[in-house]
Amino acid sequence: MIIIITGIITEYNPFHKGHKYHLQNAKHHTNSDGVVCVMSGNFMQRGIPAIIDKWKRAEMAIKNGVDLVLELPLVYSISSAEHFAFGSVSLLNSLGIVDYLYFGSEEGNIDTLDDIAKVLVSEPYEYKILLKNNLNLGLPFHLSRANALNDYLNCNDVFNVLSNSNNILGIEYIKALRTLNSLIIPRTLKREGASYNNSNLDSLFSSATSIRKHLRENSLNELINVLPQVSYNILCDLSSSGYPFIFEEDMFKYIKYKLLTNEKSLLKLPDISEGLENRILKEILNSNSLNELILNSKSKRYTYTRINRILAQSFLNLEDFDLFNLSKMPAPYARVLGFNSMGRNMLKNIKSKDNINVITKVPKNNLCDHMKIDILGTKAYSLLNSKVNPMEDYLKGPIII
Repeated sequence: MIIIITGIITEYNPFHKGHKYHLQNAKHHTNSDGVVCVMSGNFMQRGIPAIIDKWKRAEMAIKNGVDLVLELPLVYSISSAEHFAFGSVSLLNSLGIVDYLYFGSEEGNIDTLDDIAKVLVSEPYEYKILLKNNLNLGLPFHLSRANALNDYLNCNDVFNVLSNSNNILGIEYIKALRTLNSLIIPRTLKREGASYNNSNLDSLFSSATSIRKHLRENSLNELINVLPQVSYNILCDLSSSGYPFIFEEDMFKYIKYKLLTNEKSLLKLPDISEGLENRILKEILNSNSLNELILNSKSKRYTYTRINRILAQSFLNLEDFDLFNLSKMPAPYARVLGFNSMGRNMLKNIKSKDNINVITKVPKNNLCDHMKIDILGTKAYSLLNSKVNPMEDYLKGPIII
């Protein structure tokens, strides 16, 4: 009997109806028997903390229909789109059981995304000349690259494709598959409803951003129609038990203390250059919130999200790790956060392949830098969330449903 397994890459911050739609289509369009999810842990790619911890989000995912949840190591989950995608895809590829990668995109056409990814991986001579010519005109890299791709592919839609965040992430997924010579087949679903950054609730599919904004400013009860029932019930149970919902502003006082007492620490982070540290250190004196600090520090070169990631990396105390090179390495282990009966069978199959170290219990000694960073992330998250034990990575096993 042939078993078909589909991989998905998610944050589930929190799991909403758009995620449910994506999951259902992943199963249907690939005719899969099981779905394995690579999920960010306690910190997200935009540099924000998870609204609820990784264990609760894994439980939410399993109860909504995911079969196996693996944690994306923190070094990837808090990196650029390229490294986030590479870490996630390398983890799925190393499992040895995944047939399809299914992701959402604004484009919805896998061939268009693949055409762009193919050029960016192979970098044919003609493309490199076009790119160089655009850079020589003084254009920023992202615009030079878009112009070069537009001319090389003779496709006027390239600008539109590259202006949407999920398209960019999808291209990075395909690039990673090609770089790894993976046999996993990419498939994409056209996104419906609100965009990722939309802060207003949508009657069809509300974005995670809008749901978090509503949780911060309004009543949880008003979200009953925009969340799957399982997700809503879990959030209600947590709220009634005094469990705090966590937001990015909760990091600000720790970041401010860190920067005021250890100014040189910023210089050790890989994304810091061209005097950005001086700009941030200047603005921290006059800022009363994380949002204000980022808005005052950002520029054409340094976007809001990039500075948010830098500040989160500072909060996590990651200066002493070689983040750049660690994020270019394939994921060295598969940390299991949760599974159901199908997921248990998938784990047995993964272990029989013996391609990657499967971790259900974190060892006390001989940890690689990737795992050290994961544990540091949980300790930092426990400062924000009083319900999380700083040593939780050693104490908790997978959620089994």
